[in-house]
Amino acid sequence: MVTMETGQLSEGPDTPMVSVDTQLDEDEARPEATFAFTVDKFSTVKESVLSAPCMVRNLPWKIMIMPRPSHNDRSGSGGGGGGGGGNQGGNGAPPPAKSMGYFLQCNGESEAASWSCQASAELRVINQRNPAKDTFVRKISHLFYSKENDWGFSHYMNWPDVMDPEKGFIKDDKVTFEVKVTADAPHGVCWDSKKHTGYVGLKNQGATCYMNSLLQVLYFTNSLRKNVYKMPTEADDSAKSVGLALQRVFHDLQFNDKSVGTKKLTKSFGWETLDSFMQHDVQEFLRVLLDKLEMKMKGTIVEGSIPRLFEGKMVSYIRCKNVDYTSSRIESFYDIQLNIKGKKNIHESFEDYIKTENLDGDNKYDAGTHGLQDAEKGILFTSFPPVLHLHLMRFQYDPITDSSVKFNDRFEFPNALDLKDYLKKPENGNGDDEAMDVDGEGCPVVQADLDGAKYLLHAVLVHSGDNHGGHYVVFINPKGDGKWCKFDDDVVSRCTEKEAIQNNFGGVDDDVTTRQSTNAYMLVYIRQSLLKTILCEVSELDIPAALSERLADEKKIEIAKRKEKNEAHLYMNIRLLLEDNFNGHQGNDLYDPDKVTCQELRIKKTDTLQEVLVQLSAQMKIPAEQVRMWPMNHRTNQTLRPALIDVESDLDKAFFDVADNTNPYNVFLEVAPPETPSRPLPPFDKDQDVMLFFKYYDPEVEKIHYMGHMYVAITAKVTSMVEELIKRANLPAHTPLTLYEEIKPNMLERIEDIDKPLEHVLEELMDGDIIVYQKQILPNQNSSFRLASCRDYFRDLFYKVDVNFVDKNLPNDPGFTLTLSQRMNYAQIAQAAAEKLEIDPEKIQFFKTQNYREVPGHALRCTFEGTLKDLLVCVRPKQPRKLFYQKLAIPIHELENKKQIKCTWLSLDHKEEEELTLYPSKTGTIGDMLEEAKAMVTLSRPNAKLRLLDIVSHKINNINAENSPIESLPATQSKTFRIEEVPEDQMRVSETELLVPVVHFQKEIYSTFGHPFLLKVKEGEKFQSVKDKIQKHLEVPDKEFEKYRIAVISVGRAKYLDAIEQDTVRLKDFLNTNQTSNNTKPYFGLEHVNKNSKRARYNYMEKAIKIYN
Repeated sequence: MVTMETGQLSEGPDTPMVSVDTQLDEDEARPEATFAFTVDKFSTVKESVLSAPCMVRNLPWKIMIMPRPSHNDRSGSGGGGGGGGGNQGGNGAPPPAKSMGYFLQCNGESEAASWSCQASAELRVINQRNPAKDTFVRKISHLFYSKENDWGFSHYMNWPDVMDPEKGFIKDDKVTFEVKVTADAPHGVCWDSKKHTGYVGLKNQGATCYMNSLLQVLYFTNSLRKNVYKMPTEADDSAKSVGLALQRVFHDLQFNDKSVGTKKLTKSFGWETLDSFMQHDVQEFLRVLLDKLEMKMKGTIVEGSIPRLFEGKMVSYIRCKNVDYTSSRIESFYDIQLNIKGKKNIHESFEDYIKTENLDGDNKYDAGTHGLQDAEKGILFTSFPPVLHLHLMRFQYDPITDSSVKFNDRFEFPNALDLKDYLKKPENGNGDDEAMDVDGEGCPVVQADLDGAKYLLHAVLVHSGDNHGGHYVVFINPKGDGKWCKFDDDVVSRCTEKEAIQNNFGGVDDDVTTRQSTNAYMLVYIRQSLLKTILCEVSELDIPAALSERLADEKKIEIAKRKEKNEAHLYMNIRLLLEDNFNGHQGNDLYDPDKVTCQELRIKKTDTLQEVLVQLSAQMKIPAEQVRMWPMNHRTNQTLRPALIDVESDLDKAFFDVADNTNPYNVFLEVAPPETPSRPLPPFDKDQDVMLFFKYYDPEVEKIHYMGHMYVAITAKVTSMVEELIKRANLPAHTPLTLYEEIKPNMLERIEDIDKPLEHVLEELMDGDIIVYQKQILPNQNSSFRLASCRDYFRDLFYKVDVNFVDKNLPNDPGFTLTLSQRMNYAQIAQAAAEKLEIDPEKIQFFKTQNYREVPGHALRCTFEGTLKDLLVCVRPKQPRKLFYQKLAIPIHELENKKQIKCTWLSLDHKEEEELTLYPSKTGTIGDMLEEAKAMVTLSRPNAKLRLLDIVSHKINNINAENSPIESLPATQSKTFRIEEVPEDQMRVSETELLVPVVHFQKEIYSTFGHPFLLKVKEGEKFQSVKDKIQKHLEVPDKEFEKYRIAVISVGRAKYLDAIEQDTVRLKDFLNTNQTSNNTKPYFGLEHVNKNSKRARYNYMEKAIKIYN
């Protein structure tokens, strides 16, 4: 019976039924279950009601039913969040007066915040008249977590439809609900991967799921694992050896009971923290890692292991059609990239891979003595490797958006794969194939073993997300026996073959339980004939004893460190300051806490003061009666001074309480002077005595000297100390002194009444007070010193600050640091920096630092009237304050009336390139700027004219008019300025002539490169003449220029000159009357190979993967 008032369950004959799929046992870790919930007295339900829990993946799942008032449907969490499905009402009909909400709840009573579980479910209402046909079903798919722990439909069905007996959902006022839920293994809760699967996962460092997936694939390539174990790493650096780090990961995966960390591995790669938090490409990482392993294995007993497992061979050939000439060469490969766009399955992709390309027309093949010939170009596989890595090219460049996109198209791949159709076959029955020439040297091509073309699927790497990022998991068939497991970082779970293969084909699916952006990205196949060899058992006997011992020793050290860390809360540190630590200190108080280095004593927090004193004596090797502790105490006036411990009353007290829960605890350790090694410290009366510290200031060198400490009776006169102070400073007897009390930073009070007792002279007399003294300075001597008194010295110190000057034009410039006064004005700052740089102070410009970003902000005018303090308002604590600068070619006061423009000078032959920095007047024109540039470059002729071009993505965007104002030049990072000499033939352009940009590109018109240039063409000019001009300008040999194709590019489309009937120039084709900017006007495109190109990165992984060690 369901108690409707509370929505809870009570025991009785009508307790809601829970039935579980009979094909599954009651294993709480099961991946799916079907359970039902019957609500009695349904018509009286006023609040939400919950079923009894059904355990799936070790989490409790419940059915939640609730009446919902009329409003627009919001499917999702029980709280009304968006998600699961939509309102099924239509035709503009008003919503019913009441509807039924139906939700699936997961782990609803847990207070944990870090768990999550991906699940899909069918939410059913059983039709009791005809359960098989008329049961109502809606589906959901959701990532359940603490804030969204229920998911379903606020308006699952109209309430009247449920209550209508004719519909068949209610009988005897009872309604039965049924849920079939399928869940992934959860994250963040107790899930024992080892117990449920026999395997463990890898911890994610932030964005290392791609690496984790690949490491699991390599680990389960057992023959590789064996060879990795055999790599000699005995002498390797534990922190930098990639081989040792991989051995460690594999060993932990094999023997650990919990998930394995990879921080030591990424550290061995030489990666900084940021590298571990960047998503990278699986294929690129695999290539880099295998290359690194192959290199590490050279010269060892496992040399050649990588190519033996992963290397295949193919023949790239060009075969002439009309003459007997073939050119070919053998190439090795470690993986195959398959195009999936427009392909239904893996066989269509392989057909596309080996499809021949015709070389004819303008693209004929140069066959040496045979001349240009029609030919076909193609690839033949001669052997596939034992372990075949196939990368499905889901990330490709989209020219429409000029960016990378992910193709989620459906792409099928089988469990068993036969590749014999793609291997090079003998051309006659006895296998005596005519060998192709390889690079003209007559080397025979090894024929493929057709029996070695049958493969079994071993792993499926899956990517969820888009080109901006996502998540990788891997499905692996560890033993090749069809028992699949899903490896999702630290969580490993059993799964079906359908989940591993068919569910990752991708493509649009009406089934809401299948996520469209989740699909296979990489496939690993193993040759069936070598399955037992490659997936051989790896036991502890296969691991060298030296490696096992080393890893065991590391474990012991780690356990000890972990124990120390876990017990750290039981201990505290005492930092021991000796008088040696005070010597040389030039600031306030007795030492600088950020710079001092001192001994430490580690004690238990529960140790008593008496026990600590014994330990202290033992560590310092000094008798207990010759040491006394004075804790460093933070006073309310921002000073740090020694204070007294009440030893008598605190002797049996826990030291952590004595230290007022401070850890670490700084103490000044007073030690008996070395000249009296056997005598104890003099007694100290806490009621009648005070401990004072002394400093001596020398104005001649502007330095402070520490003069030790002294016990003085509070009733003693100041004059009683003077003789000792003179002696300590090595001054002549009876030297007149001036004494000050150091109260706080920038506050020193002169002690006037030296004939009175200390308790009346010093303000609030306390242990740890500091007296600073110096020789008395007569009035006529003041001008002899920059800082005549110690008060002047400390005032100057108060305003001192370390400033880090950084050149804004040098990336990662460490700069230089100067100690300056915050009261300095602009001229003084410039003078100090200029002296360091050895330049004229007038030729330096400063920039304020932007708020906490540590990047240069606005330029500082030379008429700035503030002080250095005004420039350093935003700084990081305890870090040198940063000020940016740049060196100038002209004085700063002249620059402030000019505009700084950086541009590139390109010589007439496009062979010399130089960076120019120009300073035209802000009120000037482009012509003025070009005149300034003339004095800085070498011209081909005296009367040469210059022009200024805007360059965007290697295309000419605009030709700036000479009379355009300087202020019209845009300030944008995507645009660069280029100054060039105007060729003599372009000095005059008639009405029937036009300057047309020429742009270099490779394959795609968006893949531009090199220096674009302007070409003068005229109405009716033959295209052949245009080609000749371009060739002459580029100085390209005839044979090379034959490979170039010229196109007219307009509105993002290329019309190749060799493919159009028109053979002359029409100026109207290059004039776009609807647009004004040059970048939208048609231009000539020059398609040819970019010989300086680098591999493009079209997806979100912009930074190349590198393993540095």
